[in-house]
Amino acid sequence: MTDLIRKPLAWLSGEVKTPPFSSGARIEAGFYLRKIQNGESLPMPVSRPMPSIGANCHELRIVDSEVDKTWRTVYCIDEDAILILEVFPKKTAQTPQQVIKNCQRRLKQYYS
Repeated sequence: MTDLIRKPLAWLSGEVKTPPFSSGARIEAGFYLRKIQNGESLPMPVSRPMPSIGANCHELRIVDSEVDKTWRTVYCIDEDAILILEVFPKKTAQTPQQVIKNCQRRLKQYYS
């Protein structure tokens, strides 16, 4: 049996903590982030690809009914780590352009 090699999380922006997340939403986010660290692919609607940000970028969706918000965590699956690019409450169907630009800038800085 081989040991599981878990990719570390590299937080370039944002955090998942209570508050503003409810305790349940924070635990759910941690559950999904651990799956991503273990190399699992998450299906829609939990996670969706975000090619507008970059290759291997995705948006994790956490519905937080306790605080009536839907949280998004934008992440990139790098060879050595899971890069957390942004954590924000999403209020519309479309990801705000400023969030996309910030994530692209953070990726560029990370790889420079």
